Amino acid sequence: MTIEQWIEAGAPPVVAILRGLTPEHSSDIGQALLTAGIRVLEVPLNSPQPFASIERLSAECGRAALVGAGTVLSVEQVEAAAAAGARLIVSPHTDPEVIRRAVALGLECLPGFTSPTEAFAALAAGARHLKLFPAASLGVGYLKALREVLPRAAGVWAVGGTGAHDLAAWLAAGASGIGVGGSLYKAGDTAAVVEARARALIAAWRGAQPGTVASG
Repeated sequence: MTIEQWIEAGAPPVVAILRGLTPEHSSDIGQALLTAGIRVLEVPLNSPQPFASIERLSAECGRAALVGAGTVLSVEQVEAAAAAGARLIVSPHTDPEVIRRAVALGLECLPGFTSPTEAFAALAAGARHLKLFPAASLGVGYLKALREVLPRAAGVWAVGGTGAHDLAAWLAAGASGIGVGGSLYKAGDTAAVVEARARALIAAWRGAQPGTVASG
């Protein structure tokens, strides 16, 4: 399924960035996120044995989540991630060759950008979604200005310093969703801790929906 299909199916607009995840903990952490309701999982390639973690998550969670690789810097890494079962390629930068290879392999692509120039270059290379990074440093006002010129169909995900505390603000500014790293998962966190943080994220998302009535 594509990112849009997961969102249309009711998944929260959150990418779980699992930097530092190890293969031996991938099953527990992946299941904790699924139990909470998170449906997009990213293993950055600067984690220990990232392809082994991606392979395990893809095998165990691939039917219930979109599993991908993050911090992808080269065409070779795109191919290795795809071979491990990744269906999503996330980069911290805009590299047209990385984007084109991911698209050619039928993968979802989420390249990082800061400027309008990078955003339009990524779209021209075939990206449908963009990663605004580092989002917290740029601010929601920056995204509002970008949305005035970016194509309406282009999804923008805010990543970098984002979390439950500002999810509603990013969505209101025009973001399709956010990517959450350290405030959701740090290496060594238990599955129970991660699940609780994930549930807080989902509660923040539900609270941001028009017409939502808080329960207590």
